[in-house]
Amino acid sequence: MAGFEPLAQAVPNAITTLLRTTPMSPGKMQFAWKVAVGPAMDRGTFVRLEGGNLLVEAKTAAWAKEVSRSSGIILNRLQTLLGPEVVTELTVRV
Repeated sequence: MAGFEPLAQAVPNAITTLLRTTPMSPGKMQFAWKVAVGPAMDRGTFVRLEGGNLLVEAKTAAWAKEVSRSSGIILNRLQTLLGPEVVTELTVRV
């Protein structure tokens, strides 16, 4: 069917478009984080954006280790969602 996009592509594309075109806010950053890392890691962390640095405060050392181990993938996902210039690095703390 010409002109139709598969749902599996339409939803991520719509989320990306929405995130890239709205002003940055703590709520927007939290939503992008949850989309990028999933609900389990989201529950184990708090995030805040300072300039291009996303400060990730983990609730436990185990969560900090998991975020650090996955930081390259997470950063790539956030840059895909928000644009490459919004989050340029992750800093993880317990």
